Amino acid sequence: MGHTLEQFAAACHRILAAEPGPEGRQKVCALVQDVLKDEAFIATHLGDGVSERKIIYEDPQLGFCVLAHVYRSARESPPHDHGPSWAIYGQARGETVMTDWAIVEPATQNQSGKVRHLRSYTLKPGMAHVYNEGDVHSPRRDGPTRLIRIEGTNMDRVRRLSYERM
Repeated sequence: MGHTLEQFAAACHRILAAEPGPEGRQKVCALVQDVLKDEAFIATHLGDGVSERKIIYEDPQLGFCVLAHVYRSARESPPHDHGPSWAIYGQARGETVMTDWAIVEPATQNQSGKVRHLRSYTLKPGMAHVYNEGDVHSPRRDGPTRLIRIEGTNMDRVRRLSYERM
């Protein structure tokens, strides 16, 4: 059965309203993996006309956002967290090598934190992963990729701290 954005967002809302913590996010992650199998959904929301970051739904009550990401070339992001929020990355096309980092020295408003490598793993099409508050990670894309991502809040409005690799 195909998914519409409205149905997907409503299901995410129901889950997160009932279970706003890590358990609910894992259930949303499973739902993201199901949506990633829906070729019509992917074609509709991750088409060639989509930019690198496009909010396709923002929940007016809970504040979470569903985003479409279309990256046309290789790119590596520095280690980061999502501030006071969380995120779920869902790989639709291409592959993303994710690295998890351990905080060695916490970041402050005035100074970057220091992190050390914990592990790296590859998100392949159909896979999704939850990053809870404080989980420092960094994605690397060696070519074009397409992702569905959910943020616990609109990260455009959040100031984040920076981290340096040790």
